[in-house]
Amino acid sequence: MFYLGCAVWAYKDWVGELFPPGSKSGDFLRLYSRRLTTVEGNTTFYAVPKPEMVARWAAETPETFRFCFKLPRDISHAGPLVPQLDATHAFLERLAPLGPRLGPCFLQLPPGYGPAQRGDLARWLAAWPREHPVTVEVRHPDWYAEPSESALMELLELHGAGRVIMDVRPIRQASRGGELLEDARERKPDVPMHPLRSGGLAMVRYIGHPEPAENDAYLDEWATRVASWLAEGTRVYLFMHCPDEARSPALCRAIQARLEQLGAVPPLPWGRDEPPPAPPEQLSLF
Repeated sequence: MFYLGCAVWAYKDWVGELFPPGSKSGDFLRLYSRRLTTVEGNTTFYAVPKPEMVARWAAETPETFRFCFKLPRDISHAGPLVPQLDATHAFLERLAPLGPRLGPCFLQLPPGYGPAQRGDLARWLAAWPREHPVTVEVRHPDWYAEPSESALMELLELHGAGRVIMDVRPIRQASRGGELLEDARERKPDVPMHPLRSGGLAMVRYIGHPEPAENDAYLDEWATRVASWLAEGTRVYLFMHCPDEARSPALCRAIQARLEQLGAVPPLPWGRDEPPPAPPEQLSLF
């Protein structure tokens, strides 16, 4: 019921932290999938993977792992969604060899796609195959105000779709952080954090502060909330981001430790092949 991961699976600066010293780039996915349990598949936003790449992803990961691939921008950012239904179904067919490894796909709508396009979104969701879970992230500010937000939640629930929850508070409300934080503020949408669920699942994108201590209160809050959701039967996908991507695994460790202390989740598969190296002191919260 609980899946935890990062935005990417291949990051060279994780060698010696998430990955054992000496790890090669060709081994990153295999190693990642035996330490964390899901990943945001942002690579598919830019290009549909070739069949041989999908086959490789399936071969290198356990069946318990979940890829949450983003719909290509040619579908989500090319205007109305309905004209892209053939491309949508072709995308799903391309990912089919992943079998149980295919988690909820992720439709990220552009900032200009607002409640006025609700009918288009409704028709697209109605055509989405129900056997494959899907989640929707909205960025137009009007989606976060009533009555549009309630109408959106009703639509998602009707079609069994999840709502993507973006938490940018750690980078928006912090008083310090320097150039790295300013760049993150420019790139990430300034949207309110509304912890709403639909379709029996929740997908959370947590944008962490580069300074570990700045995340403590937010992680405490999220651990309590996720534990409650899991107890209610909600399937949760939690992705930890950081403007300094090298620190994302430490955020995963931090939220995992809190959830284990609450008795909400089992230990991660981390270290089945070998024990993970101790994280650098400045990246560790414990």
